[in-house]
Amino acid sequence: MKENNGINRAKFYQLALFPMNNGATNVYFVLILSYIATFGNKVLGIAMVFASFMVTGMRVFDAITDPIIGAIIDKTDGKFGKFRPFMVIGNAIMALSVIALYILTPLVPATMMWLRYTLFIILYAVWVIGYTFQTSVTRSAQPVLTSDPKQRPLFTVFNTIASLAGMGVMQFVGPIVAGNGIAGDYNATWFAIMTPVDIVVSVLLTLLAIVGIWEKDQSKYFGIGGKQETVKVSEYIGIIKNNKPLQRLMVAGGGCKLALSIATNVTVLCMLYGCMTQFGTTVNAAGEVIGQNRYDSLYLIMMVMGYVFSAPFFLLTVRTSQKHGQKKSLMTYVTVALLCYVGVLAMLLLWKQGNPAWNLNVFEGALLGSDFKITINLYTILFVLFFGVGYGAYYATADMPIPMVADCADYETYRSGRFIPGIMGTLFSLVDKLVSSLSATVVSIALLFIGVNELPTKATPYAEGMNWVVIALFCLVPMCAWIATLISMKGYELTGERLKTVQAVNVARKNAIANGMSTEEAMATITDETVAK
Repeated sequence: MKENNGINRAKFYQLALFPMNNGATNVYFVLILSYIATFGNKVLGIAMVFASFMVTGMRVFDAITDPIIGAIIDKTDGKFGKFRPFMVIGNAIMALSVIALYILTPLVPATMMWLRYTLFIILYAVWVIGYTFQTSVTRSAQPVLTSDPKQRPLFTVFNTIASLAGMGVMQFVGPIVAGNGIAGDYNATWFAIMTPVDIVVSVLLTLLAIVGIWEKDQSKYFGIGGKQETVKVSEYIGIIKNNKPLQRLMVAGGGCKLALSIATNVTVLCMLYGCMTQFGTTVNAAGEVIGQNRYDSLYLIMMVMGYVFSAPFFLLTVRTSQKHGQKKSLMTYVTVALLCYVGVLAMLLLWKQGNPAWNLNVFEGALLGSDFKITINLYTILFVLFFGVGYGAYYATADMPIPMVADCADYETYRSGRFIPGIMGTLFSLVDKLVSSLSATVVSIALLFIGVNELPTKATPYAEGMNWVVIALFCLVPMCAWIATLISMKGYELTGERLKTVQAVNVARKNAIANGMSTEEAMATITDETVAK
């Protein structure tokens, strides 16, 4: 830890390791939130609409529990600190619940569907509680990790590394395990294989994150007075009402999370990279003639492309954030994403069923077979360019609201004198999760409109209208979310310069309180004007 003029700065290893906590929970974000509806529908035989609405319901439950956990975090300061206990307990709850859900529940006989439904609901709810415990720490601990505006933007870089070590592993390994030669099409065997992989990766990332926050998890880093705050539920509305930057960040973060949840939903990706890219004919086990599905290979190729295009944007976003503030960086690169997705929209509108010239097509034959050859077409080149640059720009800013929540927490300390990072982080999460809870329901409703009653997988043949569902969910929803982000962030006051003033006032008040001044007197006498002098 280095401190200059009261500014709390983190060591390099702390900046690098703590974001692994987000990577640890993102592992479950993929395994649960991306696949839980498919598991309920395809493995347990639960109705598609029920499984999808349960995802929404549990996401709402997750959002409601957030402020409760946040308040508990703010009141906690024990032998093991404020944050570490919630990381350990949360990860343990998730591991146990996902084992029971994905491995043990399918053992219940199909003749006892009532029990399958019951266990599905209960175990999913238990998992949500553990998820809330650990995810709350990612945002809540940001203010104690560092208060340096030049260090906070680095979170997005290290968070990407954490995501690649967590979410990226799941996204890469999942489709491979789903191959016909291994587990098959997201069946019970697939979930039984992926569950222990998920747990091991998440536990390792959690341990690294604990090392990263260990030294900073002390009361001397808690606000301007170092005391624990008690906030009543009735005060939450007042906090949101009076903290204008938090309001605007909620709109931006919630909208972008909804877009990400829908656009990366496994069902949407199966339709885009599978159902809409079937050429020629092949015969399935039942003797039915279906299209040649490219999902297994195209999905992996496009995922890798997205990460490749993201790399330069991470460097650009950090540089812009450090020089001009995170607001400027977020608005700049979201604008780039929006403009590029106009091209993605055009490509999807030009798509023609069964015509390789107007479809994503980068090879012939099996990807690893002897007859493999590259046959990339112009349509694919243009799609990759528009999608790659657009996704790269967006992905580099997707988690930027997390360190920006720390700025809002500092602003709350500046405004009210209270250090309540738990409440601030989880109030943001509440809106974030309430909005993103709609993802599975939106996907299911969209499918019902075109007469599809089961969630499509990579083996599902194309059905009339799927292209319009993909256009709406993969393209138009993110574009609307980015427009909402730009509108909301226009009036966001915590620019780079404004944040420097907020930090300076907080440091001056903290020093005054340490020298015997009361919090009330420090709040009244130390202002922007006095610090400027």
